[in-house]
Amino acid sequence: MQQTVIHLSNVGKSFLTDEVETLALNSIYLNINRGEYVSISGPSGCGKSTLLSVLGLLDAATEGEYQLAGQRVDQLNNRERARVRNREIGFIFQAFNLISDLNVLENVELPLSYRDDLSKAERHQLAIDALAKVDMSHRSHHYPSQLSGGQQQRVAIARALAGKPSLLLADEPTGNLDSRNAEMVMDLLKALHREGATIVMVTHDPRSAQAAQRQITLFDGRIVDDSLRSDSPLDASAHQRTVAA
Repeated sequence: MQQTVIHLSNVGKSFLTDEVETLALNSIYLNINRGEYVSISGPSGCGKSTLLSVLGLLDAATEGEYQLAGQRVDQLNNRERARVRNREIGFIFQAFNLISDLNVLENVELPLSYRDDLSKAERHQLAIDALAKVDMSHRSHHYPSQLSGGQQQRVAIARALAGKPSLLLADEPTGNLDSRNAEMVMDLLKALHREGATIVMVTHDPRSAQAAQRQITLFDGRIVDDSLRSDSPLDASAHQRTVAA
C-alpha cells in the first residue's frame, strides 16, 4: 500500500487587506503519495505560491485539515511547525538563498544545526553525502559567488536533501537559470525522483511541468485539473486524485 505524504482536506486560505477578504485557496482536496513527482502550475495569481507555502508550513491555512507524513500539522503552534518543517521538508528556491559568507559545505550543513537529534559529526557527514549526490563535492570549500547559477542551484538542492526529508518542495527551481543549466537541474530532479524522492514543484514553465509524472493545474484558488503523464507507471485507478467541481 502506498504511503500518503500529503493529505489536504477542504483546505482554504484567505487574506484580509484593507477590510477586503481575498480567497487565495478554495476547497483544496489533495493526496500525494510517497515517491510521486508532482508539478503545480496555473496563471499568475491562481494560488500556486500560497499552496506551496501551506504545504511547506511557511503559512497556515485558514480552514481545513493538513496531514504531513501521517501527522496532522494544521493545528501546530509556530515552534512545533518549525520543528516539523526542519525535519520533514526540504526547500529548493528560485533565488537559491545561499548565504554568501558561508562556503558550500557550511551552507548545506546549516539547516541541520537546528536538529537536536543529530550530532555534529552526523550533520557533517550528511552534508558531505548530499553534495556528492548532486556532484558538487569538488566545490565544497568554494563560496556562492564563485559558482555559476546552475552550481548554486545544485548546492541548494543538496541543502534540501541533506536532512533526508519526507518531502522536497521546489519553487520555480529553474526560474533564474539559462536553458542549459535549467535542463541540468531538471535532470537532477528526475534522478532524485527515480531514487525515491517525493517532489512537489511549482512552475510556470510548461516543459518543466510536463517533466513531472503528475500535473496539477490551479485556477482561482481551486484545482481544476489533476492528471497523470501518459507514460507514468502509476496505477491511475489506485491513485487518489480530486479535482474541484
